[in-house]
Amino acid sequence: MRLLLVIKKENVDLEKPVNKLNNFLVLQKRIPQIICALLLLGSFSQVKAQERVPFDQGKKYILAKVSVVGKISFNEQTVVTFSGLQKGQEITVPGEEISSAIKKLGKLGLFDEIAFYVNKVENDSIYLDLDIVELPKLNEVKIVGVKKSKIEGLIKDNNLTKNKIVNENLITTTKNYIENKYKKEGFYNTKVTITNTPDTINGHQVNMLVRIDKGDKVKISSIDFIGNKQLTDNQLRAAMKDTKQKNFIRVFKASKFIPEKYKTDLEKVIAAYKEKGYRDARIIYDSVQYSKQKNTLAIKINVEEGNKYYFGNIKFLGNTVYSDQLLSRYLGIKKGETYNGVLLEKRIADKTKPDAEDITNLYQNNGYLFSNINAVEVKTVNDTIDFEIRVTEGPIAYFNKITVVGNDKTNDHVIYRELRTKPGEKYSKEQLVRTIREIGQLGFFDPEAIDPKFKNVDAGAGTVDIEYNVVEKGSSQVELQGGYGGGGFIGTLGLSFNNFSARKIFDKEAYKPLPMGDGQKVALRLQGSTYFQTYSLSFSEPWFGGKKPVQFSSSISYSKQFLNNYITRTVDKSKSFNIFTIQVGLAKRLTVPDDYFVLSQSVSYQHYDLNNYNTGLFTFGNGASRNLAYTIGLSRSNKGVNPIFPTYGSEFSISAKVTPPYSLFNGVDYGNLQNEKEYKTQYTGTSGSGIDGKPLNTGDYVKTETINGTSGYVSVGSDFASADTDVAKVDQKKYNWLEYYKIKFKGDWYTKVYGKLVLRTLTEFGFLGAYNQERGVIPFERFYLGGDGMAQYSMDGRETIQLRGYPNNSLTPVNANGEAIGATIYNKFSMELRYPITLKASASIFALTFLEAGSSYPTFKDYNPFDLNRSAGVGLRVFMPAFGLLGIDFGYGFDALPGQTKANGWETHFIIGQQF
Repeated sequence: MRLLLVIKKENVDLEKPVNKLNNFLVLQKRIPQIICALLLLGSFSQVKAQERVPFDQGKKYILAKVSVVGKISFNEQTVVTFSGLQKGQEITVPGEEISSAIKKLGKLGLFDEIAFYVNKVENDSIYLDLDIVELPKLNEVKIVGVKKSKIEGLIKDNNLTKNKIVNENLITTTKNYIENKYKKEGFYNTKVTITNTPDTINGHQVNMLVRIDKGDKVKISSIDFIGNKQLTDNQLRAAMKDTKQKNFIRVFKASKFIPEKYKTDLEKVIAAYKEKGYRDARIIYDSVQYSKQKNTLAIKINVEEGNKYYFGNIKFLGNTVYSDQLLSRYLGIKKGETYNGVLLEKRIADKTKPDAEDITNLYQNNGYLFSNINAVEVKTVNDTIDFEIRVTEGPIAYFNKITVVGNDKTNDHVIYRELRTKPGEKYSKEQLVRTIREIGQLGFFDPEAIDPKFKNVDAGAGTVDIEYNVVEKGSSQVELQGGYGGGGFIGTLGLSFNNFSARKIFDKEAYKPLPMGDGQKVALRLQGSTYFQTYSLSFSEPWFGGKKPVQFSSSISYSKQFLNNYITRTVDKSKSFNIFTIQVGLAKRLTVPDDYFVLSQSVSYQHYDLNNYNTGLFTFGNGASRNLAYTIGLSRSNKGVNPIFPTYGSEFSISAKVTPPYSLFNGVDYGNLQNEKEYKTQYTGTSGSGIDGKPLNTGDYVKTETINGTSGYVSVGSDFASADTDVAKVDQKKYNWLEYYKIKFKGDWYTKVYGKLVLRTLTEFGFLGAYNQERGVIPFERFYLGGDGMAQYSMDGRETIQLRGYPNNSLTPVNANGEAIGATIYNKFSMELRYPITLKASASIFALTFLEAGSSYPTFKDYNPFDLNRSAGVGLRVFMPAFGLLGIDFGYGFDALPGQTKANGWETHFIIGQQF
């Protein structure tokens, strides 16, 4: 930046420099020459000597006015104010006041050139012109050389926003950031060039072009070890978690060299030796050689292994709260075992697991925040090392002030009621970790950004303040779909507000666009086409009454379907099937056996109404069925911390859905219905002749016979006992009020396998039974196995069970006509390896690979838990707060579909809105 102060004499066109800040000493040395030049020029211009301003000494003036000249976008008075100069003040020209003003304006970082000129001098008053040239502002940024998906992130990371001041610092930091970013990814030859060109429309703005040449990624050709005898090269390479040599088989960890992580991996090599007893192992030297021709690195590491050691006597000192025996059990190390420095450190304080069962957590979970445990080697004899575990227990600490910051939308009470750390209670690290999980499970905040900060830690007073920092994320979702299926267009609109506030529903100012912040959930879903419509509305309050964690939930829905001819694509609206459903439930968080358990109960009622709807879905086309059911469930979930991508914990649930046992008190003999008169078949056509040629009158009881290869009705007159049974009437009676019980079990585990890699294991079981075997198992509420598991509009209360690698519902029992009738029992087993690509609040993405097996059966007698349909595949999940979960799976079915002999092969499944 060029900062310049000059003086301009009135009626003289020559401008003479008085003070240059960047070259002030040089200017002092040249003052005599400048004075001579001024005298010479003054003689030619016939200017009186008393009008000149001497350059060898400053002269004092009263500042009359500062005028800002030049083309600027800032307010003139604002610029003068920031300079520190004020009208009426005494200044020396040249002097410190002008120099100080230039420095102040320079520090703003807004101007490229700053210069003061004397406009005129009247008596002892001076008028100054401030000539400034602004630094250009950024108009637009164009980045080339990288994928389009990366451009937005680079612009955001470097804060290259419109109207940003473009200076050398911005250009340098942007260039360094991009180069360092790609070097960390293994592109060590990355080159970045940045050029700015003036905007043709606005001269004060520039367009920035960032050219990125990443070059080829520098990979590690080899990692060789020298001096290792007890551990192989492969074992030592495996210990290096982030520095890997090229291997085409490896999927989740690419070969790249990052100096910081390389240093950490060298420490892990030593740790690998310590795990095997080699306490004195060390790295003598290491080298990293770059091959420009191959664009690869070759690493050589020379190790000295030393001798193998064993644990000797281990004593505890300073412990008064817990006995030596209890601490020994937590330590889990006995005399004579091979020395393992890594294990010893983890048993004292495992830094990789905040909830580990180690000695430090034993103390900190009981209030001893200030405790300190150290293992000290006290004696080494030959190959045996004796240790003292020195414990400094310190005073008991208590939570003092608990605060939450960052919740801009969610009301405080929604968060505070989930906190397990209460003011005045004894400090507990376990409760601190549990609180982080509970906040994450709310679903309103970025789980990866929850940060509990310790403040005002006072060992003398025994108190600590905790400040939970949270970052809000979008919690509402929109579902908007359109597609073609079933012979017509199907449209879906779904709105889900997961942080709703019902108490603000009459507050006009709260509509932004809806009242939010109280943690309630409201969901509205509309789906329709030319032949069906479905409407549903649900509401849930997690703290019913506001005092206890009792969740209240309710829902209501209505579906109407008309008879649709899929071939001719015509709809007969005189034939319809209507379903009305209402459900109310309560779920209470328990304290026994622990507070991860939840007991849920609900009552639901469904009314099925068929109007001349004969499709084969049911045996009757006219009539109604009613489903009044009570559901009770017990679940336990401690998975966390991110509900989208859990990395630990499990979830178990068992539920029973039961209806009243109507057959016990309604007096109906369901085994004899087919013999009763009102359930026999009567002729409803016009009078005529039967298949046997005899008279057939309206109202006659009839039976079906085959004569000369032709089947038809024959009259049996009033002898109803000989007539056929009207199956539709019998089933209408059986299913007038549905009677059944339904048992389901689900177990879901999450385990960190390696780094960010998570193993999910899942097992499911379901059984639908009947109280009265003469009444039989209902055709409603059955299980349909196979495919993506996405429930389409179902008219019979069915449950769709996911089993990838097979078509939807393809593993479901069928009747003699090949129509799926649903299963009454099923079981399923699944394993998934999940790896997160990104877990940002804006979008969480993870890849997965899976193994699945399962099967379904028509009756319990057919059940064989080992006769399974197997599959394997890969998939991807994307969760965006505004749209929910989206995904795609490619599954290969190893077994044949029912009635086929070849393996099913590959299937593609699209996932929308399913569970995680």
